[in-house]
Amino acid sequence: MVHQPDALRKEVPQSDCWNLSPMFQTTEAWESLFQDLEKKIPTYDDFKGTLAQGPERLLACIEFDHGVGRDMDRLYTYAHLKNDEDKTQSDNEALFQRASNLYTRIGEASSFMSPEIQAIPSDQLKIFLDKDAFKPYRFYLEQMIRYIPHTKDAATEQLLAMASESLGAPQRIFSQLDNADLNFGTVKRPSGDVSALTHGNFITFLGHKDRNFRKTVFDQYYQTYHDHRHTIAATLSASVKKDLFWARARNFDAARKSALFGDNVPEDVYDNLIINVKKAFSPLYHYLDFRKQALGVDALHMYDTYVQLVPDVDFHMDYEQAVETCIEALAPLGRDYCNTLEQGLLKGWVDKYENKGKRSGAYSSGCYDSNPYILLNYDSDSINSLFTLIHEAGHSMHTYLANKSQPYPTHGYTIFVAEVASTLNEALLARHLLEKHTAAPKMKAYILNREIDNIRGTFFRQTMFAEFEHIIHGLAGENQPLTIDTFTSVYKDLLSVYFGDKMVIDDALTLECLRIPHFYSSFYVYKYATGLAAALGLVQRITDKGQPAVDDYLNFLKLGGSMFPIDELRVAGVDMASNTPVQAAASYFESRISELETLWQSM
Repeated sequence: MVHQPDALRKEVPQSDCWNLSPMFQTTEAWESLFQDLEKKIPTYDDFKGTLAQGPERLLACIEFDHGVGRDMDRLYTYAHLKNDEDKTQSDNEALFQRASNLYTRIGEASSFMSPEIQAIPSDQLKIFLDKDAFKPYRFYLEQMIRYIPHTKDAATEQLLAMASESLGAPQRIFSQLDNADLNFGTVKRPSGDVSALTHGNFITFLGHKDRNFRKTVFDQYYQTYHDHRHTIAATLSASVKKDLFWARARNFDAARKSALFGDNVPEDVYDNLIINVKKAFSPLYHYLDFRKQALGVDALHMYDTYVQLVPDVDFHMDYEQAVETCIEALAPLGRDYCNTLEQGLLKGWVDKYENKGKRSGAYSSGCYDSNPYILLNYDSDSINSLFTLIHEAGHSMHTYLANKSQPYPTHGYTIFVAEVASTLNEALLARHLLEKHTAAPKMKAYILNREIDNIRGTFFRQTMFAEFEHIIHGLAGENQPLTIDTFTSVYKDLLSVYFGDKMVIDDALTLECLRIPHFYSSFYVYKYATGLAAALGLVQRITDKGQPAVDDYLNFLKLGGSMFPIDELRVAGVDMASNTPVQAAASYFESRISELETLWQSM
């Protein structure tokens, strides 16, 4: 069956959609829980001013708040998944807005808790923490104690909570514009077929062997961003200033310090990532030269960096075949892991294909009381879709194992560790495919090329994104204007540094900074690069040590959010506070390039 990217949502077969009914059988059931939660909001007033009276009172308030939070998570998860199915449907948007609004109101009502708990004398609070009844909430409370210097009085905390929904507007506006309103038109393929150009097929089309077609796609796609550049720049500027507002409101002297504080990640980790990645430019530049020569072009452009170097290898893999391949690749992680994942991928976890109005890209999302759902825009003609599937499957299995192993207060892991689980799966898939095609040099070179490009995109490109974020937040902190010219100028300078003279920096490419949704979740992207470095180290550890290393890794997945992320990764067997994992990832990248070159010469 051919899946049309511009199909209406109602035309998509149910078998290709995720099954959200385990959360709510009907919209009426969602509405019922919504109303129940609204009625519980005044109960917070009963606890206000009483939390220092004794451990029983404090525990009752925490248990009530976590009960409300658990139900709110389920409401919000359902609403945002429904909204992402089709952003042209106002009913879905209304559901999501109502959930967001309720989330804000609950935040307002509960905002007294942190300052009131933090006002309890530390010796008294330590006595509370030693009681068995507080065991599930110990790490939660310890984290709250860390925030004492960054917490305001109760009245100010309530104001900040009230502001949260409005301050989330830049992200929502960009998401609506990018996913619902931007129209990239249609393109005529070399075959003569006319297709809609979308977020979902943009990278696939850039992988086409016809260079003129690639250039047309690239120019047409970025022309749309050029036409909206001032609006998007204003939205991004507002988002950066929102980050700065939150940092200053929390007594941080910079937005980055505020963003990293929650994970207890030293700023040195961020800085050392950029420093060590820049030290690895030599193999990157070497690879770009190799790519230019292999393609036989006089000058390399960005639209030349996605096309496969190996000719006459047509990739096609239906979704069901992709699932089978993923399960084979993940066999080292054990039968239980693979059986659970296979059932989920085939029976209700995944929304598989692109449709009109559907959110672009891919993600894994769920809550404590739901399946770990996966949004895909799967393309059977793209090997990237296969890797995206196994990437999101890593997130989902992390969620599944954390939810099964942890109580609600500590089930939620941070993004810093999340990208390890997903990237490790990708690394296992690459190794599996290379072993599977040992006797087929062309296919092996094809897979090696793809892995190299993935590392280039994750390790180098995401680090460049991270440096861009750091620079523009620094400019905002110095009260410098953030205009379209500011963004494109900073971005062009970084492109020149990260690509040197090995690639032509087209004017259109400077607009790339306007299309990255992760910039609206500040200081997120660096975690892709650190996650890749950690994952490559863990794959090597699993290869070298076998089952003991697998056990350490699965125990790490089960930790959820019960420890700070760097401490959790030490349980898995890698120390991200050191430079070693990043340097090892750079060496691995270089070794893969050498392997491809050697194979290329023998073909």
